[in-house]
Amino acid sequence: MPRTRSLAWSELKLGVLAIVAIVIAALTIFLVTGGRGFFWQRYSLKTRFSSVPGLKPGSPVRLAGVEVGSVTAVTPVDEMVDVEFEVHRKWQPRITTASFARLGSVSLLGESAVDITLSVQGTPIPPWGYVPQGRPTAVLADVTDQASQGITELTAAIRDMRTGRGTIGKLMADEQLYMELHRFVRTAADLTEGLKAGQGSLGRLMKDRQTADALEAALKHIEQVTARLNAGEGSLGKLLKDDAFSSSLASATSKMDLLVSKLNSSEGTAGKFINDPALFNRLTGVTERLEQLVTRLTEGEGTAGLLLKDKQLYENMNGAVGDLRTLLANIQRDPRRYLNVRVSIF
Repeated sequence: MPRTRSLAWSELKLGVLAIVAIVIAALTIFLVTGGRGFFWQRYSLKTRFSSVPGLKPGSPVRLAGVEVGSVTAVTPVDEMVDVEFEVHRKWQPRITTASFARLGSVSLLGESAVDITLSVQGTPIPPWGYVPQGRPTAVLADVTDQASQGITELTAAIRDMRTGRGTIGKLMADEQLYMELHRFVRTAADLTEGLKAGQGSLGRLMKDRQTADALEAALKHIEQVTARLNAGEGSLGKLLKDDAFSSSLASATSKMDLLVSKLNSSEGTAGKFINDPALFNRLTGVTERLEQLVTRLTEGEGTAGLLLKDKQLYENMNGAVGDLRTLLANIQRDPRRYLNVRVSIF
């Protein structure tokens, strides 16, 4: 009987040790897996990428930067790659149809991870559902390729500059271009000094308060004129604002167009004068003869010319006219004295 009890106690201790070992193993697994939980606490999701460099089973899955699961399978499907991963069920309400999955980087060694954006706006994605793919982010390999390409282009640019290609290359290799640029810089410096010293219109504007005030007054005057125009004041303002004035101007313009059309069609005296060469030549001949007549009068030719040029003739003519005027006045006062009518009968 004591031997039986001893055997039972030994078996009990062995069972207890086994249970403790299982508990320790479970705790160890839980600690190793972090917050991923036991297998019954996780559920599976999928996403799809065009390329998954550095991603493999066991790679971390992060939700808003927090590790919440791991990749379980990476399977190429047609031209895409399906990625299966497990996440703790407590994060299911935060992984919704409004979330996006991107390929992230874990370290500089090229190891990748699945980054999921946190969102509570959409509907929670059910187990084995697909998380929508987000805009791909640059991975280390892409950054390295871009850096290598940039270094290559920079090396080529430096080589071109050394051989005198391009503007900077010519500036480095062409002495004349360098001197011209140097003179330009000196001229710009002199111009700046002149402006600071108040030389020239712009310099006076910067240094002379009176000039600045005059310019400000001119600008205010322009603003006032613009305000008056907008208010419809003055002829130009009425033209801009008054429809009746604008209509009158349009009517006057139409009448002017009609007048020009009549002139072009030789209607009226002015139209004939513009378009009839014979009338123009006749008028030119009359003008020439009138000019000759004026010339002869100015030179004293003829009676009228002598009257204009000869002072003595003018005075005699003036005196004769005066005497005739006096005679007519005397005849009007006493006609019997000058008019004597005799009648004879034979």
